Amino acid sequence: MESSTTIILHTGSNLGNRIANLQLANAWIKKQIGSIIRASHYYQTAAWGVTDQPEFINQALMVETEKSPQQVLVCIQDIEATMGRIRQQKWGERLIDIDLIFYGNEVIDEENLQVPHPFLQERNFVLVPLQEIAADWVHPVLKKSVFELLEQSSDKLEVFPFGK
Repeated sequence: MESSTTIILHTGSNLGNRIANLQLANAWIKKQIGSIIRASHYYQTAAWGVTDQPEFINQALMVETEKSPQQVLVCIQDIEATMGRIRQQKWGERLIDIDLIFYGNEVIDEENLQVPHPFLQERNFVLVPLQEIAADWVHPVLKKSVFELLEQSSDKLEVFPFGK
């Protein structure tokens, strides 16, 4: 029997029914990747990078998986394609975006996959939902907890609980 690994995924949507998109992504994640053992609330933020687009709703997920990092990546890309994601512009608008933030405590630096996500410490829209579900998770490269990373973040983008 394969052993399972706890991973962190981050989902976001800024097109269509954003909540429904995130809920559908969660259903696909459960089906293809593993059990969602913790999910943050939904958070709303202005777009990051390319700012002339609708606001995003984001969510952090803690998932238990038996898949390898590359298998998780293939599943993520399959879910995004199934849901109709079209990659037209880097950081552009999208129906769904799923990022692998952490894969246990592993550090992965491959051509198509970098884990921990290389920009997570610079993005409040990732750190705020992540802190809700994994404040004590220690970044295996930076050796700081998610809580510390958020405290030290230079990102000025505000992140709001959705619907509040």
